[in-house]
Amino acid sequence: MINKERHVMCLPEQIKQKIITVCDKKIASKGDNVGVSFYAFFANKNDDPESLMAVARWWIETQQLDHFEKAVKIKAMVEAMA
Repeated sequence: MINKERHVMCLPEQIKQKIITVCDKKIASKGDNVGVSFYAFFANKNDDPESLMAVARWWIETQQLDHFEKAVKIKAMVEAMA
């Protein structure tokens, strides 16, 4: 069984803020129905594999989210982690 609390703690504040910022930008430009995947929070190069894996584990294992989810949903989930 996955320890959800452990995976929640793997998201550093810097990553949470980046997720919120990216979601805000996507929502502002495309509206409330815009979808995002966890790749949206990273550059197209593998320059921060630890953060990428932390978000991937949170997204896939802990939250069991689909590949694309509404940005408003992801933003609310991350804000609730504070």
